[in-house]
Amino acid sequence: MPCNARLKEGLRSGRVMVGSWITLAHPAIAEIMARAGFHWLAVDLEHSVITIREAEELIRVIDLCGASPLVRLTSNDPNLIKRVMDAGAHGIIVPMVKSRADADAAVRAVRYPTEGNRGVGLARAQGYGAAFGDYRQWLEEGAVVIVQIEHIDAVDTIGPILSHPGVDGYILGPYDLSGSMGLVAQFAHPDFLAAMARVRDCGKALNKPGGLHIIEPDPPALKARIDEGFRFLAYSLDIRMLDASCRAGLTTLENLS
Repeated sequence: MPCNARLKEGLRSGRVMVGSWITLAHPAIAEIMARAGFHWLAVDLEHSVITIREAEELIRVIDLCGASPLVRLTSNDPNLIKRVMDAGAHGIIVPMVKSRADADAAVRAVRYPTEGNRGVGLARAQGYGAAFGDYRQWLEEGAVVIVQIEHIDAVDTIGPILSHPGVDGYILGPYDLSGSMGLVAQFAHPDFLAAMARVRDCGKALNKPGGLHIIEPDPPALKARIDEGFRFLAYSLDIRMLDASCRAGLTTLENLS
């Protein structure tokens, strides 16, 4: 059964909740990152080769190390949502949410009837059958649903999406959002900046925290986003931190030669 609801509490109270992304399936990576102090870690099923079996192991390690395990889904699929939640995920990050209906479908897939339509099973999340009652109570108090805002259609309906009571926060997808506007990677374009600001301002007005994925391990960039008012932020990911650290070390060595 999930050990805590600290992520949910942090989001509700407006605290800065910083996590990171896992794309490599080895449990030692999840353990190292969880013990480093991230509030949450997202197992990425959308842009990695991690299997559902490997995801369960990563969820277990993150959970037992005291961080909140989230899963970034391949799609807004109720069957996949059911499986990762049964594996013990504390919540989901849902790609390409474009409407209130998309948000509602994700929320309902996380929750049991009558609030949702998730089928009831007994797995790790439910203590293998020994703690179903406790899990059901936790689900209502601690499960997290984060919507990814990565299309201009979502920006145009951002109020209805973020006002859904089951949505806990959002994360912006700059590349896909800019692409949907015909402005691929033109992050300084006034129209793109206006779309980003529209989402951020709506989130603040509705008290729904959000942020974006800071790909490079760049502390000043993280601080800048926090200063902009973002409260749910992904700081880099396993492969970029590993690559950047290796390259920085070798560059230092070359400069000493």
